[in-house]
Order: sequence, then structure tokens, then C-alpha cells
Amino acid sequence: MIMVLLATVVAADAKKGKRFGEKMNTKQAVGVTDFKMQVETAESWTGVVKGEVKQVCKSEGCWLRLDDGSKDGIMVKMKDHKFFVPKDIDGKTVYVSGVAKKSVTSVEMLRHYAEDAGKTKAEIDAIVAPKVEIKMDAVGVVVL
Repeated sequence: MIMVLLATVVAADAKKGKRFGEKMNTKQAVGVTDFKMQVETAESWTGVVKGEVKQVCKSEGCWLRLDDGSKDGIMVKMKDHKFFVPKDIDGKTVYVSGVAKKSVTSVEMLRHYAEDAGKTKAEIDAIVAPKVEIKMDAVGVVVL
């Protein structure tokens, strides 16, 4: 008899000081406003940004959105799904380390993110156009 064992990586609760992914140096961290300005003027940006989590993937914790004052926020994906963040990280202030750039998100992906976030069918169906947005591939997240 052959048994197959499936392992699921489950992130711990979003408690102060918890780290997910790689370690980082937070001394050079920038706030969300400075981060956005720097990404707007560069092809890509590498560093640490400090911000509040506006939304998180309720399915796996494989992405989050940082609050930048806009409706949607800044998309942060956990690079290569190497780690996940807790599903209760909404509203927490975090440091995020990684690489960011502006890119186009397809309607299909926007709908997928909306589904992961627990949006209603009507909200998902209302997504009809791709969107240019800042995306960050995170290698580490620390809860403050």
C-alpha cells in the first residue's frame, strides 16, 4: 500500500514581531507614499516598505494589499508562493521586503484576486477592464 502525504504550509497568527519569509533590514524602510513615488520613476524598485495591510487573500494568504489611500491599494504577492501570511493580517502594520514595478493586471487575475478576497459575484462580474498597478513580489514580511 502506498500512501501520499500532502503538506500545507499554514501561516501563524499575525502577532507583533512575527516574520514570514526572509529576514530583512528595516533601517532603510520607506513609507507607502515615498514608495509609490519611487516606483513611478523607476523601471523597478528593490527595498523595504512600511504600511498597513488593507486586504489579504482569504484563501491562502498568498497576497496582500497595502493601503495607499486608493480604492484597491498596492498589490503584494508572496514571491513564488514560498511563504504565506496569516489571513488575519488585515489592519496590521507591516514591513514588506521585495521588488516592485508597475505592470498590467488582466481582468482574469483581477477577478481571481476579488474571489480570493471574498468579494460578491456582482463585485467580481463588475471587473471588466485590465488595470495598470504597482505590484510587489515580497521575499519577506514582518508584523509590527
